[in-house]
Amino acid sequence: MISIRTNVDSIHAQQNLSTNSMFQSKTIQQLTSGYRINNSGDDAAGLAIANSYRSSITELTQGVANGNDGVSQLQIIDGGLNNISTILDRMKTLATQSASGSFTGDRNTLNQEYQQLGAEITRQASNVNLNAGGTNNNIMNVYIGGASNSNNAGISVDLSGVTSAVDAASLGLASTQVNGGGVGFNNNTQVLTTPNATFLTGTSANNQTFTFNVYANGSAQTVTATAHASANGVSLSGVLADLNGQLSQYGITAGVDTNGKLQFSGANAFTVKDNGSSATNKLTSETAAADVLAQNTADYSIAGGTWAALGAGHTENLTFQTSGGSVVVNLTHANGDTLAHTISAINAQTAASGIYAVASADGTTVSFQSANSFSVSAIASNAGEGVYGQTSATSYTSTAPSAATGAANAQTAISSIDNAVHALGLIQGRVGAGENKLQYAISLAQSQISSFSTAESQIRDADVAAEAANLTKSQVLQQTSIAAMAQANAEPQSVLKLLQ
Repeated sequence: MISIRTNVDSIHAQQNLSTNSMFQSKTIQQLTSGYRINNSGDDAAGLAIANSYRSSITELTQGVANGNDGVSQLQIIDGGLNNISTILDRMKTLATQSASGSFTGDRNTLNQEYQQLGAEITRQASNVNLNAGGTNNNIMNVYIGGASNSNNAGISVDLSGVTSAVDAASLGLASTQVNGGGVGFNNNTQVLTTPNATFLTGTSANNQTFTFNVYANGSAQTVTATAHASANGVSLSGVLADLNGQLSQYGITAGVDTNGKLQFSGANAFTVKDNGSSATNKLTSETAAADVLAQNTADYSIAGGTWAALGAGHTENLTFQTSGGSVVVNLTHANGDTLAHTISAINAQTAASGIYAVASADGTTVSFQSANSFSVSAIASNAGEGVYGQTSATSYTSTAPSAATGAANAQTAISSIDNAVHALGLIQGRVGAGENKLQYAISLAQSQISSFSTAESQIRDADVAAEAANLTKSQVLQQTSIAAMAQANAEPQSVLKLLQ
C-alpha cells in the first residue's frame, strides 16, 4: 500500500539509523576509554566483579608499601643489633683481660671503659627504640591485605617484653663490672679450694646464713642467703651453686678469691653479715662480730655515722656532689623516723645519679655506694640525729674502690656477657625472621596484584581489535541507513505521478 500519511520505510530507516548511531558511539567510547564497561548498563554484573578486583588491587598496593616500610624498620633495628654485638665483643675482651691472674695493670681503668661501653649499648638501643619500653619494644603489626578475613591480612613481628629489649639492663649487664675481685671477711682463714673438701656437714641446724643489705631491682632491701648443710657435707661447687641460686636476682655472686677464701662480688651496692654456722667445716672461720661484717669494695663508698631517728619537726639535709651535678636530699621526721625510711627517702632522689644507700652490715647506719666518685655534705637541725647528726655543714669524700687483684667480678661479667650474646642472638633471630616473613608477604601481595589485574582486565578492558572492526561496521551501517532513509523519504513523492 502506498500511503502519504505514514512512511513506514522511513520509520524503519530512522530506527536503524538511531541504533547504528548508538552502536558507533558506544564503539568509539570503548576505543577511546580502553574499557569495555564504561557504565553500569554495559555489564552490571561484570562491573561489580571488576570493582571488587580493583578494590583488592588498591588494598594490596598499599599493603606492599606497608610491608616495605616494615622491612626498612626491621633493617634499621638489625643494623643496631649488629653494632651492639660488636660492642659485646669488646666488653668480652675487657672482661677476659681482667679475669686473668697474669694481669698486672689497673682493673679500674678496664672497668671505666667497660662501664662506658655498657652505657653505649643502652644509648644505641634507645636510638633504634629497642630499649625497655621503647616504641619498637612492642608487637609490630603490618597490614598487607589480600585475605578473606582480617586475621590473615597482616604480619606480626613480636619484639615485645624484656626478652626483646637490648639495653644494658635488659641484657643483664647493668650490674656487671670487671674491676676488683669481690669482698671477703676480715681475718677469715678458711680455704675452700682444698681438693675433695666438703663443708657444712650435719643437719639444718648447721646451715650457714648471710644477711645482705642490697640495692637491687629498684629498691634497697634486706635478703638472706642460706648455704644448706647435708649429712655427708657439701662440695664447694654445691655451696656456691646454692648461694648463687638465691643471690643472682640481686646482682650478687658468691665465689672464692685467689687465696681460696669465700667472697661476694657484684656491681650493686651491698653490705653483708656472716651469721655463722655451728658446723666444724663452715665456710668461714670468723668468730668476732667485727670480723663477720663486710661492705662491697668494688664501689666508691662513704660510711654514715651512727644513725638516730629525727625528732618531730627536726630535719637533716644531705647534698651529694657528682661529676654530673649535685643532688639535695631533705630528710624530715616523716621519712627519717626509721633507718629503712631514711634509706628509702635517700634512694628516691639519688638513684638516678647512680648513688645508692643501703643499711650497713651491722644495721646501725647507712652505707653510700656508687660506681663513680662522689662526696656528701650533711647538716642536721639537732645534734646526734639523722645519718651524721652534725649541726654544722660537714663534708665526706668517697673511698676509692679496692684495687684487689681478684678476678671474680670479671669472671661473673664473662658469664653475663655470654648470656647477653645468647639473648641478643635470639632477638636478632626474631628480627631476621620478621624481615623474611614480610618479604614473603610482599611477594604474595605482588603476585595477587598481578592476578587480580589480569582478572579485572578480562572483564573491564575493551578488545581493541574487535572494537576497531565494530567501528568500521558501524560506520558502514550508519552510512547505508542514511542513504536508505533518503530513499524512503522520497517514496511519497511518487504519489504525484498518480494524480497527473
